[in-house]
Amino acid sequence: MSDRKTQILNELHRIDGATPGQQTAIAKHRSMAENPFRFLRGAAQLFYADLANGVLELPGGLTEAVPLTTVMGDCHISNFGFMTEEGSHGDDVIFAPNDYDDACIGHAAWDLLRYCSSLFLASDFVAGVNQGRYPSPGDDWPKTDAASPDDARNAAGDFIRAYVKQLHRLQADPEQRQTALTTFKKGHVLAKPLAKARRRAAGGRDFNRKSALAKAVQWTEQGLRFADRPDRFERLDKKTADALVHDYRPYVDDHIIDLVERLGAGTGSLNMQRYYLLVGPANLVGEADLPLCHLVEVKQQRAAAPLHHFPGLSPINRLSPAHLTTVCQRRMQRRADLILDHAYRNDADWLLRSRHHARVGMDPEMIALGHKPGIRMRDYAKACGKALALAHARGDRRSTRFERAMSDALAREARTLISASEAYAERVDQDTRLLNEIMADRSNRSRGQSR
Repeated sequence: MSDRKTQILNELHRIDGATPGQQTAIAKHRSMAENPFRFLRGAAQLFYADLANGVLELPGGLTEAVPLTTVMGDCHISNFGFMTEEGSHGDDVIFAPNDYDDACIGHAAWDLLRYCSSLFLASDFVAGVNQGRYPSPGDDWPKTDAASPDDARNAAGDFIRAYVKQLHRLQADPEQRQTALTTFKKGHVLAKPLAKARRRAAGGRDFNRKSALAKAVQWTEQGLRFADRPDRFERLDKKTADALVHDYRPYVDDHIIDLVERLGAGTGSLNMQRYYLLVGPANLVGEADLPLCHLVEVKQQRAAAPLHHFPGLSPINRLSPAHLTTVCQRRMQRRADLILDHAYRNDADWLLRSRHHARVGMDPEMIALGHKPGIRMRDYAKACGKALALAHARGDRRSTRFERAMSDALAREARTLISASEAYAERVDQDTRLLNEIMADRSNRSRGQSR
């Protein structure tokens, strides 16, 4: 077996506790093998191994001369989207980073490089589905014009320029850290998703049908309960349910009306155990009271992806995984979720956070398919650049040292960073092929041994 195959195996097993291709393999590995974009999403730990080992090189000017800040850790195009600020308690719908599971104190350039790589892989994915190289994620795939590699390259440049422009604004007026992206003009790639999110927010016309809360629950003879969806929710035995209610009631602001285990959620964290709590008043009357309720996720948390290979960057990173996520998410958001906390239970670290009523995410086909896909991708990348600059800058609200140093460094190294991201996208494509070879070989051996 090649050294690269061995490294892929080791990194996946270290994080997931399962070996691709064997009978113990998990759905996450099968998903990653379908296309390179999904491989990138599921292998953040390999990205940081490659940075640490020199397989992937960042220009020194982007790390040595720039202060550390709070970073997403798993930055890519599908980890941005619309949400109701302050979780399910707020009314403002904003566009911002929406995944902090791998957040830590680190180099901002990590997020930039990973995001740009995802642009190239998104372009490859939509073109690959159109061409039959990759399976379609659904029967309703819109087989229209797909963004090209040149479109992805231009979008990466626009992403960096928008990021730098926002840093310059923050240098001139640090109070802009308290702004967020809340409006997009008609015709912008994000205009329709924004309208959809607003309709799903509390008070919106689709709240009672399309909000994350409404789609998860149903009215029964016992009152409001989680819907009967065996593919998504699993009921708990009474002893386990009672113990969870006892342990997590102090963290929430109302009664725990119902709870279930959530199945099959996430990509990089697909194999991590999680529960959903339905929280609200005990004496609900009917549908009119639905806005008084909300969902809280209790998710088992593991160490942020960068920390195994970069353990000594900051003492803050020594916090327990869920505590670190809580600290970083609170710093990076303008107004953090009102329920955002951490707990230690059954020898595991658990993150508690609100599920946003109006959360609307962005898949590659929403960004890189359609009329003038290059423009759609570039407009999306600009919005992400602005949102990420705001999140990074909030890591230090005392000064503009980060903004000055990072904008200066990118003025010199932007082209090198984009070239490195394109080369890494090609590496991920090769790694996906290797993962398929690994899974096929080990599956064949497992079948041979079982005869």
